Amino acid sequence: MNGEMTAAYITCFGGADDIRTGPLPRPVPGPGEALVRVEAVAANHVDTFVRSGAYATRVSFPFVIGRDLTGTALTPAGPFAPGDRVWCNSLGHDGRQGSFAQYAAVPADRLYPLPAGVDPVCAVAVLHTAGTAHLGLFREARVRPGETVLVEGAGGGVGSAVVQLATAAGARVIAVDRAENAEWCRDCGAAHVLDRADPDVPAAVRGLAPDGVDVLWDCSGRHDFETTVPLLARGGRVVLMAGLRTRAVLPVGAVYTREISLHGFAISNASVTDLTAAAEGINRELVSGRLRGRIRAELPLTEAARAHRVLEGLEGGAGGPGRIVLLP
Repeated sequence: MNGEMTAAYITCFGGADDIRTGPLPRPVPGPGEALVRVEAVAANHVDTFVRSGAYATRVSFPFVIGRDLTGTALTPAGPFAPGDRVWCNSLGHDGRQGSFAQYAAVPADRLYPLPAGVDPVCAVAVLHTAGTAHLGLFREARVRPGETVLVEGAGGGVGSAVVQLATAAGARVIAVDRAENAEWCRDCGAAHVLDRADPDVPAAVRGLAPDGVDVLWDCSGRHDFETTVPLLARGGRVVLMAGLRTRAVLPVGAVYTREISLHGFAISNASVTDLTAAAEGINRELVSGRLRGRIRAELPLTEAARAHRVLEGLEGGAGGPGRIVLLP
């Protein structure tokens, strides 16, 4: 198992063009780790934050970027045997090397089985977004069947997963996004889809949920609380996970008098126990076919820098909405 591999990595914090692609030593799995031959990885916005240094975490250089992978275990670890199809969505953070390589050493407690019949490319496109959605809906908001969930930015990666998982849990979803994403939001299970360009969106939400919505998840990062807090029911929950540099105005009186709670979280901070619970839910929905994403482009690993430029809006030409999947 010794030798080299091709990897996308950085030697210092910086821009997308600081990503290098070339040979690095193949990782040697430590105690409790499995060596995984990587089949597909996905580019995430959080990866750009770690690469740039905006999201402070322990990093040892050269640092392989990336969070998610699907692949095949080559060495035994925990419940996994050589040849098992596996996935992970929590590499590249807190001292762990990333996934953008031909091989990765993955702690067995962060490795999950890829169900039979599930395409590894389709799966890797939803692993991070669905993990985020699961944590926000069930650990933070504790959504229950019959509740109403308002999702702003519902057509994006996390938004789509929120719609799909909330619907699967028996909640009613009101989706808000651009008109071109309306059909996709309905396909994801949204009961109602509103055009975010319509100034009458708040009135439409009140008409659909006269007693208020139970959960608000703004995936757009705008956090216009002066407009959205009045749409919440008493005891409503707000999930915060987008808008790294947003400075929002909060109507504090309305929040505490109506017992509204704000839940900020990042999947990067999730415990192994929380991630395992999310993985079990993700695998159930992958098998059912209810959890799916859109893939914007499939690129070779050598295009990692380009993938980051596209994520940061510095380059176009990588198709329409959806995830960028890279193949080592």
